[in-house]
Amino acid sequence: MPPLSNSNMTEVQSDWQERCARRKRVQTESIPPEWIIELPPKSQLNVMDVPRKCGLLSILELEITESDVPVILDMLRWAQWSSVQVTTAFYKRAIIAHQLTNCLTEIFVERALARAKELDEHLAKTGNVVGPLHGLPISLKDQFTMKGLETIMGYAKWIGNYADSDCVLVEILYECGAVPFVRTNVPQTLMWGETMNHVFGRTLNPYNLAFTPGGSSGGEGALVAMKGSPLGVGTDIGGSLRIPSAFCGLYTLRPSYGRLPYSGAVNALEGQESISSVLGPMANSLSGVKIFTKAILDAQPWLLDPLVVRKGWAEDEYRLIHHGGGDKLCFAIMWDNGVVKPHPPLHRAMVLTKKALEAVGHEVIEWEPHRHLEIYKNAETIFAADGGHDYRAQCEGFEPLIQTMSPTTDSHENALDEPLVKGLVGEPYHRTAYELWQLHAEKRELRKSHLDHWRATKSRTSTGRPVDAIIAPAVAYTAVPHGLNTDSFYTTLCNALDYACSVFPVTFVDPEVDDPHPPHRFYNHEDEHIYKLYNSDLFPGCPVALQLIGGTQEEEAVIGMTEIVVGALDKMNEEHRKS
Repeated sequence: MPPLSNSNMTEVQSDWQERCARRKRVQTESIPPEWIIELPPKSQLNVMDVPRKCGLLSILELEITESDVPVILDMLRWAQWSSVQVTTAFYKRAIIAHQLTNCLTEIFVERALARAKELDEHLAKTGNVVGPLHGLPISLKDQFTMKGLETIMGYAKWIGNYADSDCVLVEILYECGAVPFVRTNVPQTLMWGETMNHVFGRTLNPYNLAFTPGGSSGGEGALVAMKGSPLGVGTDIGGSLRIPSAFCGLYTLRPSYGRLPYSGAVNALEGQESISSVLGPMANSLSGVKIFTKAILDAQPWLLDPLVVRKGWAEDEYRLIHHGGGDKLCFAIMWDNGVVKPHPPLHRAMVLTKKALEAVGHEVIEWEPHRHLEIYKNAETIFAADGGHDYRAQCEGFEPLIQTMSPTTDSHENALDEPLVKGLVGEPYHRTAYELWQLHAEKRELRKSHLDHWRATKSRTSTGRPVDAIIAPAVAYTAVPHGLNTDSFYTTLCNALDYACSVFPVTFVDPEVDDPHPPHRFYNHEDEHIYKLYNSDLFPGCPVALQLIGGTQEEEAVIGMTEIVVGALDKMNEEHRKS
């Protein structure tokens, strides 16, 4: 991104707060005044029911926004609902979500509705849909450039940075008939598991406004959780899709490097390609995740993005041809990664999942962690290899670099001032090219070692195959108060090893059953901190989600296996209700 001219530098240095405030006012003015709602009292922390009760949405608009993606697409395809109706309904609900959680950045109502009108006219004239996502509103994390719109990505420096072209993903979404309609908030630098920046402010979790929705795709997490978007697109380099999805009770897919098109999107740590950022869908149903992934792959994205693997949607892999056809699978549960022990609700979710899978005939064994701390240290050292130069370069002379996500520094009694990762990496300094190469070589060796370890599980399964997938927490806890999200290794493990994986919701925190576990022998000071953070009365009603980990480039199989897990859980829950 080009810097401002020297003549403007002094103004920004002395007036960065006003610069950010002006841009926030522009955002507020882009909201139609008739869509402003009366906010609930500040004492109401769970705002999930506000869209149904605030009176802004009609009965039809509630039906539209509370329908799953396949239903919406069918209604659009058969002209039972128009794209203008659907886009308007989701826009109104997105604006409700924004007023409650501060989840949006770009709001471009007229532009989106004009696109929806074009699609309706095409369908009426030809009788044919434009593509597999015809008329569907889709929200985008504030990294995906759209021609003529600002892409600020949480940096004051980038205010006024208008894109002169669409990124490849947006090109393909248009080709598929979609209606991009809002963009969503991110943290400054992107490299936080929470969502706050000086330009747009902090995004809140709709299940508890005092809690974080996670990050860096936290704006998407809050928006999609409130059904303000039927399908959102985020990115993930260390858990940025999976952490918000877990905290907000959503489904997502973290694909392997180069499976989905990233070209033209902006990013932090540009040029760092040892552990690549990837994009993926976020939705309230697994069917939405599948529909998005298949639509993008069927569009042959490798023709527009040279880094995309030339591999279209593989239906046989989705049908688990390499996993016994899905008739009997063997899953491994990672009860504990050997770095941080998960909170009681996560343990209960894993117990429930194990019981559900065994009840329908699948095998479940215990996963034995393999060199996890080495993998964690290697990944985090790669991320910090520039000594923080990228972050400072984007902020210096424009705004302060955010050092904590706490509402005010050290405001929490339980704040962790020295996260484990900081101790592993040590004081930041620029690695030489040679030192970085050695980290890359170490990462290759760790990936091979872990693959061998996985394949060796063949001796412990009854299927004649290695473990088909690993089930683990996505994070060691559910959503936490702002400033307290420190754990990312359950997710970063998959980024470092480039495993395709999903997140799926299992249950909610229940203080009646999720009693604190007795103290254990702590692995490190962060493990001790996280243990002490848990209090069942603090988290009631928070979503509890797990992660399913498959092999590299196994996106279709991961979706297929996640469907099996979710189906088993649904069956168990249905039998429980009947009894």
